[in-house]
Amino acid sequence: MPFTLATWNINSVRLRAGLVERLLTEEAPDVLCLQECKCPVDKIPAEQFAALGYPHLVARGQKGYNGVAILSKLPLEEVDGRDLVQLGHARHVAAKLPNGVTVHNFYVPAGGDEPDREKNVKFGQKLDYLTEMRDWFAAERPERAILVGDLNIAPREDDVWDHKKMVKIVSHTPVEVDHLTAVQEAGGWVDVTRKDIPEGLLYSWWSYRAKDWDAADKGRRLDHVWATPDIADAAHSSRILRPVRGWDTPSKPSDHAPVFATFDL
Repeated sequence: MPFTLATWNINSVRLRAGLVERLLTEEAPDVLCLQECKCPVDKIPAEQFAALGYPHLVARGQKGYNGVAILSKLPLEEVDGRDLVQLGHARHVAAKLPNGVTVHNFYVPAGGDEPDREKNVKFGQKLDYLTEMRDWFAAERPERAILVGDLNIAPREDDVWDHKKMVKIVSHTPVEVDHLTAVQEAGGWVDVTRKDIPEGLLYSWWSYRAKDWDAADKGRRLDHVWATPDIADAAHSSRILRPVRGWDTPSKPSDHAPVFATFDL
């Protein structure tokens, strides 16, 4: 049976629970992966989501920061999450679907503002996190798996609004792109979004700093859907729901838009 999966950095699941409900009602993905939930697991409004047909939840949380969750119509078997670089951050959660597919949901560190690990500890943490992801997938090459999340890197020139202006900005620097590419190659991951939409500018994040984000359109593709080669050909219908970035009812929007893909498995 086909199933549709979405990934979305919600930027506080409690503050924006109404937006999550709206997405679940209007788009009805079978699985929704959330990042930056910003609350302990017991504070996630799970009952609200269960009432909409999403009774299954696996999550890692912490107060005020980070946090990842998988909501599902389908039963989930929780898989051990990884605390990479031993940061003590809730940045990874994983679960297995009834068809045997494992879904990994990541929130990679943003990396601060200065792309220099000597001057900026957060940038070093980001690179180290990606290195441990690479080493993990090289040692335990995944099969029948999907990796989604806010990976906080826009790898391609057409994943940012202006490559020349962005090449020295955290999220698009060559060293970050190289690290992400190494993660992808170690696991054999296929970028499902770009498999389906191979050409053209494509964004999933627009800064809150822009007075009119839509008109300025200075976006970046930070949110990704990857799959292992054994199931990548079953993926199709990838899309980024840009209008969701503008949803302001019943709360102000996240600065990210959700990314969707359907798998015939």
